[in-house]
Amino acid sequence: MPPAFGPFPAASSAIGRASAGLALAALLAGGAVPADAAPLRVGEAILEPVPLAALPGFSGDDLAAALTTFRATCAAPAGPVLSEAAPGAPSQDLASACKAAADVAPEAARAFFERNFSAYRVLRPNRDAIPERTNGFLTGYFEPELTGSPVATPDFTVPALARPDDLVSLEPGETRPGLDPSLRAARRDGDAFGPYPDRAAIEDGALGARARPLLWLRDAVDLLVLQVQGSGRVRLPDGRSVRLAYDGRNGRAYTSVARLIVTGGHLPLEGLTLARWTGWLRANPGLARDLIRRNASYVFFRLDESVTEGAGPRGGAGVPLTAGRSLAVDSTLWRYGLPFWLEGSLPDPEGGSTPLRRLVVAQDTGSAILGPARGDLYLGTGARAGAVAGLLRDPARFVVLLPKQGDAGAAP
Repeated sequence: MPPAFGPFPAASSAIGRASAGLALAALLAGGAVPADAAPLRVGEAILEPVPLAALPGFSGDDLAAALTTFRATCAAPAGPVLSEAAPGAPSQDLASACKAAADVAPEAARAFFERNFSAYRVLRPNRDAIPERTNGFLTGYFEPELTGSPVATPDFTVPALARPDDLVSLEPGETRPGLDPSLRAARRDGDAFGPYPDRAAIEDGALGARARPLLWLRDAVDLLVLQVQGSGRVRLPDGRSVRLAYDGRNGRAYTSVARLIVTGGHLPLEGLTLARWTGWLRANPGLARDLIRRNASYVFFRLDESVTEGAGPRGGAGVPLTAGRSLAVDSTLWRYGLPFWLEGSLPDPEGGSTPLRRLVVAQDTGSAILGPARGDLYLGTGARAGAVAGLLRDPARFVVLLPKQGDAGAAP
């Protein structure tokens, strides 16, 4: 899936949470924050308590679907342990909530979330305008359906490569002696480590015999789409469909080729769809090669036959993604399994938009998903999902549901 990135110390008492709200109110009003205030913080964000019942549309959402998605994450192995060093960081320990979710009936989903979680609006106090402090940024991603071949042919010339055996993926904060700390992967050479080759070097043969094609795709544009989305379905000449799943990346910084097209003056941002910018790349192969190679990040794949037909690809949490309910987050800040309430709008490829008021679950991450109020919503498989994903760039509001600790979430 999009390239991946415990518990925090326990949250303060109810008094402490009240003082957090007072501190936030003073901050947004431009006043002084009391010296004894202790607002909850995650990254740059301050968390403002908000009643679940006050969230527009919460009671009308399909919370049973959100509960099913939440339970799926509970069954997955624990993800990376988040840092406990950040002052004011709340607990994200989901053990009690997962245990309580095991036997909840669909009609009791709302009561489950209300009993086991407290809601906090994610606010960014360093923004100048108050409305911008409540806004985040929501994009969408999908699983593309491509055509390919198990062998190179004149119609299928670009390989989707398997993970090389000398690639060492690094967790957030992890590094190797002499390696640039900004790199998220390394190349092992005996007992030594060095930077992994960038996209241009890999395309020019830097992997040598370690470049092992899994399948061959139509062109570099299809490979780029597959790598940006993190996985995809590939239809073979014999009619079979196989899934290529994310299996690591070279750790280099990701650069959006679509953004390069816009900033280079080739296409306007307004109305920029996946079909439009990929079509432009194919119509301008010389420029396309240069722009694609400027994205130093390179993703490797594996064949995934473990997910049943009709299920989504596996995300960073290790479970199949659910269309419209799975969210990619910055996993250096948020634990997989946390529910988030989104308030925004979904674009319609035919024009206009529909309100988005939905409870989703953190199940994935991505190299471009950075910050506490940043998310990437998984929208499903195929062209329709891709059309919506390509248009989704919404200043959505994020509300995180943090688990109540101790006996707070126990059923009465």
